[in-house]
Amino acid sequence: MSDFLDRMKSAAKADKKTVVLPEGEDPRTIAAARQIVGEGLANLIILGDPAAIDVPGVTVIDPKTSGKHEAYAQKFAELRAKKGVTLEQAREQLNDNTYFATMMVKMGDADGLVSGACHSTANTLRPALQILKTAPGTKLVSAFFIMCTDEAEYGEDGALLFADCGLNINPTADELSEIAIASADTWRSLMSDEPKVAMLSFSTMGSAKGDVPTKVQEATKLANEKVPELALDGDLQLDAALVKSVATLKAPGSKVAGNANILIFPDLEAGNIGYKLVQRFACAEAYGPILQGIAKPVNDLSRGCSAEDIVGVVAITAVQAQLVSAE
Repeated sequence: MSDFLDRMKSAAKADKKTVVLPEGEDPRTIAAARQIVGEGLANLIILGDPAAIDVPGVTVIDPKTSGKHEAYAQKFAELRAKKGVTLEQAREQLNDNTYFATMMVKMGDADGLVSGACHSTANTLRPALQILKTAPGTKLVSAFFIMCTDEAEYGEDGALLFADCGLNINPTADELSEIAIASADTWRSLMSDEPKVAMLSFSTMGSAKGDVPTKVQEATKLANEKVPELALDGDLQLDAALVKSVATLKAPGSKVAGNANILIFPDLEAGNIGYKLVQRFACAEAYGPILQGIAKPVNDLSRGCSAEDIVGVVAITAVQAQLVSAE
């Protein structure tokens, strides 16, 4: 299995950041917290009932009784004033654990947030977009998974990035190009190998006709125009993207075919099915969905996640927070 998570954990330990987990009621959160503290991966804050949560080394906060509730509410009302949010409405909203956790990140009381074990992606993303906004220069927030497999010949020692598998349902060609470029930037920040981006379809280099291949071909053209130095190619079928012998037959002139480490799916349906197939049938580790494009690290979890998955996403979040603080 790829050593990706070991590298993330080592980096997280080297410069510990503070990560808030708003789902203190979920037993997976508690199990993960014990491991995170035991391994020294992050300074943890859990939101929930302090009388019901006993994890040594973790700060437990009940948003409703927090001494910072009023200051957070005032700031939230200020941020949302143009949307007509009153102070009273802000106070009520800040009783919600995810909103409170996001305000902690906004106010610098936490460096990142991980949620989603028992809430939808929308529940995690909505407050992040309302409060933290997008990172400078970002046109689109998207979600990716780092997939770690035992097949060392694929990606970087078995690790690949899949996008978008968690957020954008049916991206346009331009949005698909932005997802590809953002994913390449993310790969550079987390991995040691240079990004090689495959724009996936059921067609390779125009071998089949249809709306999807046409969209992927246009997205490839746009991405190459925007970042000409990026190794990015498409449209490519999955086997042509990953298997050298197939790439030689189907896309002999491509620098990416047979060597891809980033797979960009044409829509959320394909991406979501694709990552779950690899996770279940190949027994791959799936870390994500990790959000890219938010001003500060806010990361989602699959509701089918394990405590180990939470540990991995917290480690990645901590490393993302290090990168933000270094900018």
